[in-house]
Amino acid sequence: MNALELLKQDHDKVRDLLTQLVNTTEQAEKKRPELLAKIEKELHVHTQIEEEIFYPAFLKAAKKKEDERLYHEALGEHRAVEEQVMPDLKQADPSSTEFSGQAKVLKELVEHHATEEEDEMFEHARKLISGDELERLGEQMEERKAQLMAG
Repeated sequence: MNALELLKQDHDKVRDLLTQLVNTTEQAEKKRPELLAKIEKELHVHTQIEEEIFYPAFLKAAKKKEDERLYHEALGEHRAVEEQVMPDLKQADPSSTEFSGQAKVLKELVEHHATEEEDEMFEHARKLISGDELERLGEQMEERKAQLMAG
């Protein structure tokens, strides 16, 4: 599977999980933490394979300042999710409206990030990185993802 297809699959999976989370009510005290744990694991692994494998390849192939900007913007969005929104959400009481609000913020931020990657970064990557290289990167990312999911 090529790198872009793998990342898109991850995006779709997390979008689905986030929709499930946001659609829960304050009564879902047990389901919310379970969904949040799945989302956190998926996001963490996805972020790691992007930052270890895909982003460096993208930056190496970058020819314009706009590509470099996309790279730095994506890293900043990863930090916002991992260091700000996720910790706040994990600390919120699953039966509270604070949890509901934070879950919506997480969903909006992740959806914005994924859509921007797919519409801009991936389009640029298709022009900058050969199909063979995208396949090779995809294989590396699949292997790394399997290691991280198991660990």
